[in-house]
Amino acid sequence: MFRLFAALIATACALPCDAVSACGADLRGAQTIESARYQITYRLQPAKIAVGRHFSVEFVACAKGGAPAPAAVVVDASMPQHGHGMNYKAVVKPVQNQNARYRADGLMFHMPGRWELIFEVQGAVGTERLTRSIALE
Repeated sequence: MFRLFAALIATACALPCDAVSACGADLRGAQTIESARYQITYRLQPAKIAVGRHFSVEFVACAKGGAPAPAAVVVDASMPQHGHGMNYKAVVKPVQNQNARYRADGLMFHMPGRWELIFEVQGAVGTERLTRSIALE
């Protein structure tokens, strides 16, 4: 009975992530980006991205300050200085047996330069765009 109760509490806390400081705390080597309503904690796999090689992003999306939990997250990337994005579309799926954790597969930076990794968090009050700049040589 205690295990069931603990699982229910863990699930309730993981989805809205009111304790934002714990958002993705178990993702080793992770980075964090925030907007007014959301926090994304993510790590790249592999950690060092190479030009022309597929990579993945494992992440946790948490609501902040009483905001509603994210309904969906789209992961994409673009090169603002060149005015184009990737040649591939990432597929985002939940990680099995991990509450509020997702994995985006199929990303590839096909040329060197400055890329913007983009997380579009869709919620009940609209979409917020969180970005992180990545310089690729």
